[in-house]
Amino acid sequence: MAAHTANELLSPDDTAPFGLFNAAGRSPFLLIGDHAGSAIPSELGDLGVSAADRQRHIALDIGVFGLGHALARLLDAPFLHQVYSRLVIDCNRDPAHASAMPTVSDGTGIPGNEGLDTTARKARIDAIHRPYHDAIGNIISQRSANGQATVLISLHSFTPVMNGIARPWDIGILHWTGQLDFALRMLESLRTNAGLIVGDNVPYAMDETDYTVPRHAFPNRLPYVEIEVRQDAIGNASGQERWADTLSKAMMEAL
Repeated sequence: MAAHTANELLSPDDTAPFGLFNAAGRSPFLLIGDHAGSAIPSELGDLGVSAADRQRHIALDIGVFGLGHALARLLDAPFLHQVYSRLVIDCNRDPAHASAMPTVSDGTGIPGNEGLDTTARKARIDAIHRPYHDAIGNIISQRSANGQATVLISLHSFTPVMNGIARPWDIGILHWTGQLDFALRMLESLRTNAGLIVGDNVPYAMDETDYTVPRHAFPNRLPYVEIEVRQDAIGNASGQERWADTLSKAMMEAL
């Protein structure tokens, strides 16, 4: 099912592997969305996944595309986001790891990912994963060369119920090592909001399974935070605007 080269994988009719909004934004924040898109290269068909499943959290982080654009406008920040579904390749995973192209996600089989050989995997890496990360790295390098500070903000969303267990949090602030001060100050700021249940490294904990923040923030000694927002809170434009307002205030306070 997979093509033999990156050029064959993405046809002229397929979209580019990442989107960049407000590239000239002057704030210190660089917003990224590893799972903001749900596109599948035409060469791969539908990966054997139903239309309904392709709209679920297994395919994308619901609401992050709109949230990222709303935040970018409020903060005057660039927002660089992945266009293709994480079912094709998960850009927050090491591309060499099996989980980067899962055969099962939250109980749903992904037939189009079964039995991928080295050539098929490489085509997805070359066409989608590598250009996305090259773009992040290039923006960080350019900002540094221009004397512009960068705080890396990785935007994600989570399903309110997983494996039959309800998750009580409205938002999770994820961090691991490196320049932690910004993330911890943002956690503290959000916890002053009495209406929010704020998780510290929940519902997910940042660790060695994460790829984007460790690759770009840690070696560059950048302040960073990975944010997980409940997908049902940002499933429409009004929710995205409300959360963008809340997050932008906490981010500015954390500076």
